[in-house]
Amino acid sequence: MKQITKARCVALIIAGGCTMLQQAVLAEEGDKMAKVTGIGGVFFLARGDRQALASWYEKHLGINIEEFGGAILKWEDDTAEDKGLTVWHVADRDSDWFSPSESSFMINYRVDDMGAMVEQLIAAGIDIQKGPEYHENGVFAWIMDPDGNKIELWEPKNWDDKNKR
Repeated sequence: MKQITKARCVALIIAGGCTMLQQAVLAEEGDKMAKVTGIGGVFFLARGDRQALASWYEKHLGINIEEFGGAILKWEDDTAEDKGLTVWHVADRDSDWFSPSESSFMINYRVDDMGAMVEQLIAAGIDIQKGPEYHENGVFAWIMDPDGNKIELWEPKNWDDKNKR
């Protein structure tokens, strides 16, 4: 039997030309498709001085800036209880989750010690917009970067008696 794609078979079904055998083969194969397996990088434009913004992230959030101007965050360096994961989410257009930022994105950075992170940010004069807040999947706090982008900080934790507050 000649290979046939699902889209072509659907078109042939509509036109009456896809055989029952071809339909059965496609049903057995399921909806196999290439898929995203993770976040490969986060890229955004600086509104001002790119190097100054990168230095701010390095100084205040501990993101090691490499010679090429970016950072490489490795999962094996993360010691959280959840063994590492990345959350992907599309917010409603009228959500105030990103406020007061006017950006259409917000990056969530995993941190290893929220208490120490908040202390160092406050010591550096960086306002904590909200938090720390304790939720079933960890501790969260929110700040703004010098370009006005809201940043969500997350210390992943298992929801158990020692982490509830």
